[in-house]
Amino acid sequence: MMELVKTVTLKIDGADPRKSMTEIDRAAEALRAGGLVAFPTETVYGLGADALSPGAVKKIFEAKGRPADNPLIVHIARADDLNGIVDAANDVSDTARVLMERFWPGPLTLIFKKRPAVPYETSGGLETVGVRMPSNEAARLLIARAGLPVAAPSANSSGKPSPTKAAHVEFDLNGKIDIILDGGPARYGLESTIVDCAGGAPRLLRPGAVTLEMLEEAVGGVEVDPAVLRRTNGRPYAPGMRYTHYSPLADVTVVCGPLERVVGKIIELAAAYAADTGRTPGILATDQTAGSYDHERNIVLTLGDRGDPEAIGANLFRMLRKFDHYGAGRVYSESFEETGLGLAVMNRLKKASGYDIIEVGQRYQS
Repeated sequence: MMELVKTVTLKIDGADPRKSMTEIDRAAEALRAGGLVAFPTETVYGLGADALSPGAVKKIFEAKGRPADNPLIVHIARADDLNGIVDAANDVSDTARVLMERFWPGPLTLIFKKRPAVPYETSGGLETVGVRMPSNEAARLLIARAGLPVAAPSANSSGKPSPTKAAHVEFDLNGKIDIILDGGPARYGLESTIVDCAGGAPRLLRPGAVTLEMLEEAVGGVEVDPAVLRRTNGRPYAPGMRYTHYSPLADVTVVCGPLERVVGKIIELAAAYAADTGRTPGILATDQTAGSYDHERNIVLTLGDRGDPEAIGANLFRMLRKFDHYGAGRVYSESFEETGLGLAVMNRLKKASGYDIIEVGQRYQS
């Protein structure tokens, strides 16, 4: 059983983190000492440890309850930091360099062949490692002041919705980690895009704020791994590839099809669930549809305006966590077009539901 520690939350100035160097240096010192620090990024909050220390990395898996074969992403502060993690001269392709130049710092993780210095505890037993340079200034300052690469999955209990603010981290990990840096809400609310650049053609392993269309505009053709679109049961070779992930306590069902029919089907399903169980269903709606549902008999939460995909993405995990807070018995979610940021939103919703998906008029397990 993991020994409990006193978790300290330190508020920092998210807009100008250089005003909070005392707090950032305290967190950096904890990382150098082999401790665990949760910190804000532009995607979600990360749970950081020294990426080159097997003992420190093992603490991440213990705190999260994360399977040991699920690889971690290594975060760096400067492009030059890549040299200690991968053989930049020989194992970074021209395609990867274009993506780094275009999207770093930012919400993009690239998979490379790793150097021996990166322990298998960090890479999940693989010969490859994911690396990213966050655009969040507080995150880069923390990494730079620590003076080491930082392995950091999302700072939540494994399998649960990723944390988009410090309070989510406190709820999941209080007593299990040393420090939480509270820099305010994450901008994107979805984990980074992951692209495999370790082999031939670049391959999208996890969609995010750097969309497939943006990648293709930068480098041409990009393969899409089957795990992005449907259930796969193989060993994960990047974070977020397990088929059940990001789940609230309540079971989730995603309803797909024309929006008007989706709304009608969710109304039908929610009413049947309430009648059968006596429990209150949750409905994940949008601004355009929220008024169509009975707010007295259902817990109705909105992701925002369908015309603002960035807001939809930023609100997704926060709303899934709210259903836990309100005690929803089961959650029925609307669906989104799988283009642009919608591909990332649907990827997370499918995994949150364990691929319990209803096409209007037909139920299937993909």
